Amino acid sequence: MDFKIEHTWNSLPVSHEPVWIRLSPGDGGLTMEVKAPFFNDPPAPPGEPGKPFERLWDYEVVEAFFLNDRTQQYIEVELCPHGQHLVLLLSGRRKPWKRELALSFEVSRHENTWEGKAHIPWNYFPPGINKFNSYAIHGSKAGRTYEALYPILQDEIKEGQEPDFHLLEYFKSLNLNMIFGEEWKQPESDLWMSQNSTVNKNNK
Repeated sequence: MDFKIEHTWNSLPVSHEPVWIRLSPGDGGLTMEVKAPFFNDPPAPPGEPGKPFERLWDYEVVEAFFLNDRTQQYIEVELCPHGQHLVLLLSGRRKPWKRELALSFEVSRHENTWEGKAHIPWNYFPPGINKFNSYAIHGSKAGRTYEALYPILQDEIKEGQEPDFHLLEYFKSLNLNMIFGEEWKQPESDLWMSQNSTVNKNNK
């Protein structure tokens, strides 16, 4: 399943070759591949390649969000051309409960492009994933550019509105059976089962 990020967060066309993302079956999870322009702006984060890096969204990244829109539980995956990554699990809009999870992520850079391949285990995914959005960020200061697979429509932008990647209402349908087959069912997650169990106990 392939996607191209062809617009900025506010529905303007991007001024470069679009970021390309592919979702495909992986061993015990989902494989996410990225091919993107390499801006090298901002410079590399001061963290070890192959390791999680907090606030990676302040650097050059491609992001994917996988959502259950009924529970508002979702996973955010951020990939950087310099090799760092960031995975957050969120229960409710902007409410992370687990962050900086380990991730198998390989990256190769060329002069003007980069390619990445990440393996996201099913244990990271909340039950019932049915919506998706993807984003790309690069540039510094006034040149900071925010791009979205499913952007906000021009006539829906409010005065003074800033880019916001957690507007879950703009996510669009993702049917993983189109990747894994009609009979496939998303595997259960021990991580999310423990989280949901904790929430249920606290609500009693």
